[in-house]
Amino acid sequence: MSITLLLIICTVLISLVAFQNNQAFERLSFFPVAIFREKEWYRMLSVGFVHNDISHLLFNMLTLYFFGTNVEQYFIYLFDYGAFVYAGFYLIALIISGIPDLIVHRNDYNYRAVGASGAVASIVFAAILFDPKATIYLQMFIPIPAVLYAAGYLFYSVYMAKKGMDNIGHLTHFGGAVFGLIFPIILKPQILSHFIAKLTE
Repeated sequence: MSITLLLIICTVLISLVAFQNNQAFERLSFFPVAIFREKEWYRMLSVGFVHNDISHLLFNMLTLYFFGTNVEQYFIYLFDYGAFVYAGFYLIALIISGIPDLIVHRNDYNYRAVGASGAVASIVFAAILFDPKATIYLQMFIPIPAVLYAAGYLFYSVYMAKKGMDNIGHLTHFGGAVFGLIFPIILKPQILSHFIAKLTE
């Protein structure tokens, strides 16, 4: 079984349990005050395995499936023990993507967040790094060049984070996206040359 499918199965099962168990939902959610003051650091990871509702879960898992399947194959091809490196990439992305919101909301008793969006954003941006000339379908049917999508996504995330008009973790999305670009390049700097060559073909 692929790592992507294993991650999806684990996330779906834990999310379904949390839907029926509010105590589990609260214990696993991203709560910066508890992370800082109670040292509940596990929440940086557990946040990615619980979701608000079925539609939230479905969107994240479908995105993870469609992009993660290809990214996992790239990792297997590029790195020794690539499947394990890919699994580590996803789990570390969950942690790293939450750091901006952890800092910003460290004293906010009302702030909670759930979902795998940060790690999923890392997967999407790693896919763009590997194939920048791909087409991404916004809302499933609007074709956009991957590089333009990436630029727009980063700009939108920063803009919405500053506006603070909704309850979506835009800083988490931004952090995950940036990590998805940086992590593969740190492991294998030649990937950057490949990215530039693809863009200039």
